[in-house]
Amino acid sequence: MAELLWTVKTIHSVLSTAVCSVQCDTHSHWSYILTMGSLSLAWVGDGSGVLLVLTTFQVPLFMMHFGQSNLYRSDDYGKTFKDVTHLINHTFIHTEFGIAISPDHSGKVILTGDVSEMGGFKLFRSEDFGLTFVATDLPFEPLIQMLYNPGDCNVLMTLSITLDLWLSEDFGATWRKLYDSVCLVRWGPKNSIYFTTNHNGSCNDKGMLELRKTADYGRSFQTIATRVYSFVLGGRFVFASIMTGTRMIHVSVDGGEVWNMAQLPTVNHEQFYSILSANQDMIFMHVDDPGDSGVGTVYVSDDRGTVFSKSLERHLYTTTGSDTDFTVVSSLRGVYLTSVLTEDGAVETVITFDQGAKWQTLRRPQSSQCDTDTSTNRPNRCRLHIHATYSTSMKLNVPMLPLSQPNAVGLILAHGSIGDAESALSPDIYVSDDGGYSWFLALKGPHHYAILDSGGLLVAMEHTNLPVNQIKFSTDEGQCWHTYNFTNDPFHFSGMDSEPGSRSMNVSLWGYRNDYSKWVVITIDFRKLLSRDCTEGDFVQWLSHSADPSGSNDGCVLGYRETFLRLRKDSVCWKGRDYVVTTQPSPCPCTADDYHCDFGYYRPENSSECVEQEELKGRPLEFCLNGTTEQLQTSGYRKIPGDQCEGGFQPERTETDLRRMCISNALHPNSLTETSSSSTAVIVMVVIAMLLMSAVAGVWLVKKYVCGGRFLVHRYSVMREHVEANKIEGVDDVDPNYMETGKAQYNEDSDQDLLE
Repeated sequence: MAELLWTVKTIHSVLSTAVCSVQCDTHSHWSYILTMGSLSLAWVGDGSGVLLVLTTFQVPLFMMHFGQSNLYRSDDYGKTFKDVTHLINHTFIHTEFGIAISPDHSGKVILTGDVSEMGGFKLFRSEDFGLTFVATDLPFEPLIQMLYNPGDCNVLMTLSITLDLWLSEDFGATWRKLYDSVCLVRWGPKNSIYFTTNHNGSCNDKGMLELRKTADYGRSFQTIATRVYSFVLGGRFVFASIMTGTRMIHVSVDGGEVWNMAQLPTVNHEQFYSILSANQDMIFMHVDDPGDSGVGTVYVSDDRGTVFSKSLERHLYTTTGSDTDFTVVSSLRGVYLTSVLTEDGAVETVITFDQGAKWQTLRRPQSSQCDTDTSTNRPNRCRLHIHATYSTSMKLNVPMLPLSQPNAVGLILAHGSIGDAESALSPDIYVSDDGGYSWFLALKGPHHYAILDSGGLLVAMEHTNLPVNQIKFSTDEGQCWHTYNFTNDPFHFSGMDSEPGSRSMNVSLWGYRNDYSKWVVITIDFRKLLSRDCTEGDFVQWLSHSADPSGSNDGCVLGYRETFLRLRKDSVCWKGRDYVVTTQPSPCPCTADDYHCDFGYYRPENSSECVEQEELKGRPLEFCLNGTTEQLQTSGYRKIPGDQCEGGFQPERTETDLRRMCISNALHPNSLTETSSSSTAVIVMVVIAMLLMSAVAGVWLVKKYVCGGRFLVHRYSVMREHVEANKIEGVDDVDPNYMETGKAQYNEDSDQDLLE
């Protein structure tokens, strides 16, 4: 490979008239990869430099498909590649299965080969970063990709096309069947496996499924819920949709041993619920509004995932495509972005810095020009809108979603536009370096972008149909950009990838030449650019969430301040792979900002005070928790889950056990292990008989006090969902084109589940 030495061309900053100029001594390497078709890239390990590329070419012929696969391997971060197709005996690898990389960075790789003309399927297994592969015959035809156990990547499971659940405890060398008629399966914590099954062999008979669990790799099973429609795992929560005439969602925080109903507003069968985000502390839940409005309300839960309170109204979530812009900003705690639909029909971005306690519109970048059309009757629509999933569904020119990384503190890259969101067919690139408080225009027009060196280097490629040979980069968090000509022979750019974790200094570009006969992979090493290692003097202290330095509570979010060491904007140096984010937390006194509004209360727009909902005034707040009726007495505030404030504002809030048993027939009546004693069944029958006898005499008492009763449903309701064909993480149908583990590998923010 020829070494290219270039002087970076000077370009004018898009922020000011200052000219950015720097000498760049970089390396670019290009490789031809034979055959067009589909291309999959996968990084193996962390810091290993190993990149695998799988190309697949498939041609349908009558009722059969003929295909060819080629495997290429690089051990120098994509600078050079070797054709290693012989290691997999030139076997056709299924495109939908792709390359399955273990999430523990141990170098384990699995390829699923189709050798149907020889009578079956094979696994090609590598434990040395793809250097060698061992072929193993499969005793079944797989339906989905091999799913690694996150706690032990030697243990794999998958479903066969006959819906049998199979498990391997020796990295795919041998397999044993665990269960028949499995509809959906998920790995849980501590080596547990959750799955739904139906004894009649049909997964279409929803509402008649059993949710089962095994904690010993199938040597014993426990039924933790019956009459199940679907289930989802998110954070430390297990959600199960139970069918009892209507569908009701139950939540468990102990793996399904104890269930509680999610207390949410009632909806009809045309509406849906969606889990936007779930972590160890709380849940964001979208509740669809009546009618085909395309909007709903976001609710936030307590730390048990049971009692929810209103967080954001008119949240945009289309019923046709189920597209939402809800985005977790991983570069700063407590920050989330999403879109709302205003009363006049405009799409607008809002942001929260305190896990949904308050939302606000984005600040408009200084010196930005508004293209407000007065004829649309929207004179105040001069705000920054961030484009995400909804914009891509509307076919806007948005090649990438908002990007942030935990080790690039405060940094967010996103496509955005000033004015009406739907009017921008080709948005520009905006950057925030303080976690979303302020934004500035970084690049004109749509781009692909990546974060390298823990935020010390940003790279971008223009999104265009024309051949390209330039890449843009910034060493000051996007304020000033430079260009680098990486080849004299422009090519059609298709995509860009860098090693997961944003610590690498290499970025790989792939595309094709004009003859369309070969894939081209070009890897650029920016290590020569940042040749000097960063020292202590290159860093400066930065207080996160700092909006008013003169305020006594400046930077206090979720109960504490955090001061970080961040790279100076004018420091051109290499942080290195071992860079660790340094923070100094300090607690804050509690204020109203540390609280969500409690159930039955809400914050009016532009107000920090929680006020009681009109329809609930004067009514007792009761809910069912762990089988007993609890009465809530509150002044309207509930501390945000995970908030660490001390002292200060401490509003009154108590939950009193009224010592009244509450029964929901949606709770699992048959939650028994297969070795349960008959005495338990007798007790259950006695309880049921007593309830039937008392029902005639106490109908009005049941309706008033029993969970699921009419009055309680008006206040809390129960969750009903509407499952459609959205195949993203958390959906309950098994889709052969969807691989949950595969998504988790490439998206570290994979705590978002959907349950409609």
